[in-house]
Amino acid sequence: MKVALLMGSDSDLPRLEPCLALLRELGIESEARVLSAHRTPAAVVRFVEEARGRGIGVLICAAGGAAHLAGVVSAHTDLPVLGIPIDNPPLGGLDSLLSTVQMPGGVPVGTLGVGVGGPVNAAILAARILALGDPELAQRVARYRTTQSEKVLAKDRALQSKLAP
Repeated sequence: MKVALLMGSDSDLPRLEPCLALLRELGIESEARVLSAHRTPAAVVRFVEEARGRGIGVLICAAGGAAHLAGVVSAHTDLPVLGIPIDNPPLGGLDSLLSTVQMPGGVPVGTLGVGVGGPVNAAILAARILALGDPELAQRVARYRTTQSEKVLAKDRALQSKLAP
């Protein structure tokens, strides 16, 4: 299964590259699109309605400001939808976070963090969802987690050796 990443603006792409890079690292096929809940609503609905038929298993939506993209997408699919609130001025992402997290009952959106952690966590959560039905992917996700742990412990060892008398 694939992951689709939808962004409300092409200016969001640099912030979302870590998500796409991690999906590639985990061996998950992905596609990325610029679609707006406000400016291209028909294209959003068409994309979402055709997603399952193209092998999409999880939809990740990133948007700033009103951040309605994830909610609109969720309203038109039964696939898991993950929302990344983009930290744009003037409110630093608080507006995006509140828009993404406040979905009405029956329109679920898993909301990720604002800032640099959001895109990475979206990729990890999408991988975990897909791994429920893919034992090989589950092993790759487990290896990624182990690698992350080893990196932190290596940094701790380096710090301890610097501080040692």
